[in-house]
Amino acid sequence: MESQETLSGFTRIETDRLVLRRLVPSDAAVMFEYRSHPDVSRYQGWAPASADEILAFIDSLQKAEPAPGKWFQLGIALREPALLIGDCGVHLTAGDPRQAEIGITLMPSFQGRGLASEALRALLGHLFNQLKVHRAFGSVDPRNQASMALLARCGLRQEAHLVESYWFKGAWADDVIFALLEREWMARHP
Repeated sequence: MESQETLSGFTRIETDRLVLRRLVPSDAAVMFEYRSHPDVSRYQGWAPASADEILAFIDSLQKAEPAPGKWFQLGIALREPALLIGDCGVHLTAGDPRQAEIGITLMPSFQGRGLASEALRALLGHLFNQLKVHRAFGSVDPRNQASMALLARCGLRQEAHLVESYWFKGAWADDVIFALLEREWMARHP
């Protein structure tokens, strides 16, 4: 499939301040530092226990080709200095790779500067312009107001609010779905 081939050949996306790139083994310690921060891990499904677990995850990304049904994680780095500050994920759905679930994680000390919006807009542009995805969507816990605001700021609209729809960290949690269609993206970014 074209989407899979294009994703497999991914190298990098550059913005004014950021580079979205493949994760490399030297990212493991920094990634563990921000992924294990309580403010970050509170709403994350994946809570790595160690930098070694992240290193193994990065290693698995290096060995496997991205494919529908699997998450493909990218590093978010500053252009200058070249410093990893977060990561974002893309999951082309197994049943229809023209739909992509997205997620983003940013180091707390770099939040509130518009960097997450810049990264997410770059990722959406890649999905719609290069991969020709029909629909991109994000799933967020409604207690995570910052993530909900980020998705809305990047043009995604709220499609659903599922009440106590998934078991998360020992309790039932709500799930809010935000989505954006290719035609909606193209109307705003001709």
